Amino acid sequence: MDSEIAYDFSPAFIIYKSGRIERLTGETIVQSSLTPHNGVVSKDVVYSPGENLSVRVFLPEKAAKTGEKLPLLVYFHGGAFIIETPFSPTYHTFLTTSVSASDCIAVSVDYRRPPEHPIPIPYEDSWTSLKWVFTHIAGCGPESWLNKYADFSKVFVAGDSAGANITHHMTMRAAKEKLSPHLSGSGITGIILVHPYFWSKTPVDDKDTTDVTTRSRSETLWRIASPNSKDGVDDPFINVVQAESVDISGLGCGKVLVMVAELDLLVRQDWCYAAKLERSGWKGEVEVMETEGEKHVFHLKNPDSEKAHELVKKFASFIKGDIYLSRSDSKPVKKHNGKF
Repeated sequence: MDSEIAYDFSPAFIIYKSGRIERLTGETIVQSSLTPHNGVVSKDVVYSPGENLSVRVFLPEKAAKTGEKLPLLVYFHGGAFIIETPFSPTYHTFLTTSVSASDCIAVSVDYRRPPEHPIPIPYEDSWTSLKWVFTHIAGCGPESWLNKYADFSKVFVAGDSAGANITHHMTMRAAKEKLSPHLSGSGITGIILVHPYFWSKTPVDDKDTTDVTTRSRSETLWRIASPNSKDGVDDPFINVVQAESVDISGLGCGKVLVMVAELDLLVRQDWCYAAKLERSGWKGEVEVMETEGEKHVFHLKNPDSEKAHELVKKFASFIKGDIYLSRSDSKPVKKHNGKF
């Protein structure tokens, strides 16, 4: 029975009829290091002892010499909620590169994953991690780097794919529930959603895919992550964009960068998210950067490519508050520019 396959999502994972999952990628661990790589040092810190969950903290080496306060980035990894960790080569590399480019301190969050720990557990772990981060706002939290170097007036939350989905929901929640008694607002300056994972039972617009096999496979993927969702992919955790009942006007930040990839299955969901946010009455500023000719999380699969470098530059400029104009085929687009 243990060899009989229930779901084959190779090369990502296989689930057997016995319930066992075999993760085929994202399980390799890169050790944190106080020896600088690309000018960045890192260490792992437990944020939830009861669940044995850690964050990986990244710091530019030069900050340790200057004592300068830096913008704070909290990052949630992707992987359909099911695969990957902050400690994999993929995410260690991306965070190291992004911290070096952004000149920020970053916290990369580990959360429990389905199917062993189904939705909403990843969201609850992520909220716990955010609250842990904000215990450092007055400079007396358990992690010295955050106490000493994090500028809590410049907090950014980001993620890719499922991690971008988590980022959205954490920012909505932060507007309703205080992350710290020291805060008057959400405490979040801005968010970056890289190829965010939103979906719906029916196409979000007339440009969205109508391929039955593709849509069915996407529904199965969500069902694995969230077997208790009575509405399937119309669950408000995943159907953020199309569902009229989901109000996103209370998003708890002042600016949003949505990064989309032209050939990504999620591209229409992602453009329509930005459009919905703009129409909602939310008072912030949303910007969309589309990378032409690329697929979902291309920057993680080919981190040395020119377009991946462009994405990191834009990511960094958003955190630093710089004006950054990319090359013509990776264009930041304020407002809709005819795309919505």
